[in-house]
Amino acid sequence: MNEAYGATIAKRGLARRLRDLRVEAGYTANQVCDRLNWGRGKVGRFEANTWVRPELSDIRDLARIYDGSDLDELEELATKARQRAWWRDYPDVFDNEFPGYEGDASSIRVIMPLVLPGLLQTLPYMQALLSSGTKSPEWREQALRARLRRQQILDRTDGTAPQLIALITEASLMYEWGDEGDRRAQLRHLLTASGRPNVELRLLRLSDGLHPGMSTLVNIFRFPGDEPPVVFLENDADIQQIDTPGKVEAYDRIFEQIRAAALSTADTAEHLEKLIATLE
Repeated sequence: MNEAYGATIAKRGLARRLRDLRVEAGYTANQVCDRLNWGRGKVGRFEANTWVRPELSDIRDLARIYDGSDLDELEELATKARQRAWWRDYPDVFDNEFPGYEGDASSIRVIMPLVLPGLLQTLPYMQALLSSGTKSPEWREQALRARLRRQQILDRTDGTAPQLIALITEASLMYEWGDEGDRRAQLRHLLTASGRPNVELRLLRLSDGLHPGMSTLVNIFRFPGDEPPVVFLENDADIQQIDTPGKVEAYDRIFEQIRAAALSTADTAEHLEKLIATLE
């Protein structure tokens, strides 16, 4: 499913382009607001990408102020950014644009020390994991449907399916949940996923000792073209977005250190086979 693909990074790119145009024109954000008779703060919200859907009339007004700007380029970005994404129907589950960035990514790199990545979870695993939390049954049902919808990005056949590099730990596979059949099915699901051309799965074994990033739960998204990458950090209470270049680069380095400490993809598959055998 390719619904609203590219809308999130289009909106982000539009915000960045508008900021650059204002700076090139020599205006402050407040000066632009005053010239357009807008409330102060409106331009700042646009440039900080805290708007939901850009209005084309606003974009045209800004293009008129920024002499020499490419109105066609801005309108194209705004039109794409205005597409309504499916995850907007889950405001209680998503309080930021994480699923939009995930859906638009050309590359997803994720390290999960104690749980499995959402894109690789089976339905019984999702149900068990969500039930262990403190949210209401209604919220858990919405989160379950949203997570299943997120997983569809790996199945795209139009060339937009992202490359997923997932680093998991053996510790995350050792918890008791469901029954042996559920746990075996989850392991087989990981094994099957690891054989897909757009998935790289690597395991960090307990027997290999301590490793970098043991307290790091991070998603790194890269995008087509020259759109800058973005990092999301997760915990039970919040998902934090990081897009400062220096910090993104730091997480890139951490990820590569963790990746180097993990088993190869072939050895990971072999280890999963052994774990499956213990449940048969």
